[in-house]
Amino acid sequence: MIFKDYIFTTIVTVAIVVLSTIPIPEEAPLNDVPLIDKWVHMVMYGGLFFAMWVDHVVRGKRKFLWVARIVMLLYAIALGGAMELVQAYLTTCRSGDWLDFKANIVGALIGYLVCVGLHWKLKTSKDGR
Repeated sequence: MIFKDYIFTTIVTVAIVVLSTIPIPEEAPLNDVPLIDKWVHMVMYGGLFFAMWVDHVVRGKRKFLWVARIVMLLYAIALGGAMELVQAYLTTCRSGDWLDFKANIVGALIGYLVCVGLHWKLKTSKDGR
């Protein structure tokens, strides 16, 4: 079953959906940090890519082929776009933002690069190189 095989991905996806649709408190922590909202978006979607990599490669013992990489990246980007549309059109407490969507994409790309690096490091350490 896909939810069992991709449990971390499912948990992170649900967390992103919930966090993206609940009201934000007026005095949210770290409000004084410049661009905190964009940092949060990057961390969420980088974390999503990392969760997918862990489920697919580490837990699932599957190969990290380019097709899997592209599918994972497209899933993270599509979820990021969908959540911005949900915020814009289906919530009254949030608003969609193109810059947030761009931050989602940057976060997914950073997650991709980190996972490619980790994968390469793990592969070379197993090969003894």
